[in-house]
Amino acid sequence: MAAGHAHMIAAEGGGGAVPRDALHGRLTQGHAMQLSNSQDRYGILSIALHWLVAALFLAMLAIGVVMTRLPLTDPLTFPLYQIHKSIGATLFFLMAVRLVWRLAGGVPDLPAGLAPLESFAARTTHAGLYAILLVMPLTGWVVVSASPFGIPTLLYGVVPLPHIGFVETSPDKATIETAASWVHTVLAALGAALLSLHVAAALWHHFIRRDDVLMRMLGRGRIHSPETDREMHSWKE
Repeated sequence: MAAGHAHMIAAEGGGGAVPRDALHGRLTQGHAMQLSNSQDRYGILSIALHWLVAALFLAMLAIGVVMTRLPLTDPLTFPLYQIHKSIGATLFFLMAVRLVWRLAGGVPDLPAGLAPLESFAARTTHAGLYAILLVMPLTGWVVVSASPFGIPTLLYGVVPLPHIGFVETSPDKATIETAASWVHTVLAALGAALLSLHVAAALWHHFIRRDDVLMRMLGRGRIHSPETDREMHSWKE
């Protein structure tokens, strides 16, 4: 009798019993992965965009470091610049989609119990990353448009990306190129710093605070509901 009771949870209201394994499944898996975000977890689109943007940003940073250190005569310089510009355009498009999706559907709440400064840091870091990943590709486009070389951009060797007309024809385009290049470089450095902070915060949440912030971006965040919370409380008792 005691063993049977240990594996069953008395349902509230006397409506039967909930097996422990069933409750564990609800808490660890919840509903099937949904497309949109909810109050408790990210949907599949947000998760896919998050990791794709992260991978492209890291690739773009790495390519940018390598290509700017190669001489113009190196056979890898031109293709690396084209790939860098292609990734930048893709990143801008994905970030625009991500921003619209975020504004339309919202995002899960921050974990309960965060200090005001921690909540402010989380929101500020996210806002900074969004701003940088949207503005940085635009500054790159300005640099390309103001370049004295006038090399056309073919995204992935297929889709032509026209230069910005008023920048390309401006008598001050040398000054514009210098300023835009500086801003582009600064944004890349700030983006790398914020990304490092973002990763450190995710690891802190996972290993120190032991909440589900990291896991819900992996599609494994726990589903909370009044029903599962009541059942878990009853089981612990």
